[in-house]
Amino acid sequence: MDLALTAVVALVTIVAVSAFSSRLGVAAPLVLVVVGVVYSFIPGVPSIDIPPEWILAGVLPPLLYSAAVNVPLVDFRRNLKAITGLSVLLVVVTALGVGLLLFWLLPDLNLAAAIALGAVISPTDAVAATSIGKKLGLPPRLVTVLEGEGLVNDASALVLLRSAIAATAGAVSLWGVVGDFFYAVAVALVVGLVIGLVTVFVRSKLKDSVLTTAISFAVPFIAYLPAEELNASGVLAVVVAGLVTGHQSARYFSAQDRISERLNWRTLQFVLENGVFLLMGAELSTLIASVDDNVLSVERTLVLALLVTVVLIVLRFLFVVPLIALLRREGRRAARESGRFEAARRRFDAMPDDAIEPHRRNRAALFFTRRAADLDFLQSEGLGWRGGAVLAWSGMRGVVTLAAAQSLPADMPYRPQLILLAFFIAVITLLLQGGTLPAVIRLLGVRGSDEQADRQEYASLIQDMSSVGVEALKNPDLKRADGGDYDPEVVDRVRGDSESRSAAASEVMDASSDVGPHEQYRELRRIVLDAERAALLDARSAGSYSSRTLARAQQLLDIEESRFDQATHD
Repeated sequence: MDLALTAVVALVTIVAVSAFSSRLGVAAPLVLVVVGVVYSFIPGVPSIDIPPEWILAGVLPPLLYSAAVNVPLVDFRRNLKAITGLSVLLVVVTALGVGLLLFWLLPDLNLAAAIALGAVISPTDAVAATSIGKKLGLPPRLVTVLEGEGLVNDASALVLLRSAIAATAGAVSLWGVVGDFFYAVAVALVVGLVIGLVTVFVRSKLKDSVLTTAISFAVPFIAYLPAEELNASGVLAVVVAGLVTGHQSARYFSAQDRISERLNWRTLQFVLENGVFLLMGAELSTLIASVDDNVLSVERTLVLALLVTVVLIVLRFLFVVPLIALLRREGRRAARESGRFEAARRRFDAMPDDAIEPHRRNRAALFFTRRAADLDFLQSEGLGWRGGAVLAWSGMRGVVTLAAAQSLPADMPYRPQLILLAFFIAVITLLLQGGTLPAVIRLLGVRGSDEQADRQEYASLIQDMSSVGVEALKNPDLKRADGGDYDPEVVDRVRGDSESRSAAASEVMDASSDVGPHEQYRELRRIVLDAERAALLDARSAGSYSSRTLARAQQLLDIEESRFDQATHD
């Protein structure tokens, strides 16, 4: 009963804090950590001590999966260099740097154990950073890099932690650690890719959105468990499966499947993300009670945490500086390459149609189009030094750090203090860096993409889509399923719908223009939808229609309102 009551109170707290944090201008995770800390010191409340495997194997896979399915694969590919540097190289550098520091400061701690703790506190938690960044309008590429780092660095850190723990017992050599790392990554990539493709195929054969969404809840664990059994990175397998699923969903899932899955996963992600921060704060009193002051006091642990936090910030800044320089150099190289590439593209377009086999011409045309888009991205979405400063300051640690620390061997020297040290570092970075990140963003004047350019790009895409759709209606072989011809009036009606949507998209290109006919249409359509909704509620109150008929009408109206709201927001 106490557990159920605690869970209900926690859920209500999460919703309440999330609802009011936006008004306060503070990210919800930061407030929840403070609320959890306050809770932990209330006399008489139940102590909270969650087994670390519950977080690492029960919460982390669905959290990473829900984030991965929403990261466009093309954006991940274009930022792979930055993501790999931050999530792999920086993790290794941080683990070694912090490990050497702790090895020097704590005489009873051997080097392998010190590096293990360095691996624990090396991964950043991108939840707070991306929530702040999206709210303040950070450039999309910067948000993608932060999200990608948060997805992959947990895997790097946990693999490195496992190898370091094995080294504490003298079970592996340096080359064994390197080999284990590459094995864990390679096998995880294969497992994640296979699971992602297989589950997408299976779910595409189901015709029930409830069933496909239910299976999606199992996908993170279907990817995680076999990878862990093979001594690979289950976390990385989950990320790969999520990226594959998100990329393939537009092709193989129905619209209703995507709507249902998006809503359900957003809800689950909201509860898990915010719940783990509340849980992290609520464990503080339990962690303090486990510390033996005769070995290393709480006060000295806090001082050590402050010192390590400074080292973490310095290491991240030192790493980000050459990374930004490399990305800026990449943008300049793309600008030089664009001219040569366009010349090659014109020579290709000028070649006679019979000079190349059709399928090879199509593949080459796709290559030219994709490469041109990549070069344009590198030039237009470059990361400057101000964006680099925001990236460097976004090094908050989170609940994974605390959960990984609790998985340290029981016989490790200073274990209670090391767990508390990891907690202090996570809280300090969340409150210090997360709390000041909005001010840093405003001070540096970092802004997102141009809204007018986004509207023009959106209108251009809708026009391209509508043009292709209208062309399909001109196909002379267009026939009904039974072989008959379509009624010309119906064809004109469908063509008009597509052209109307294209015209509506073009209308929003100029935000300063007068309200056009399509905007007026939306206003009138909203009036009609509201009236239809009122009529439906009256019919339900009167009981003049059966429940099943009312339910079908409700679903139809919900879908139409959802489409209307989406179009209005766009």
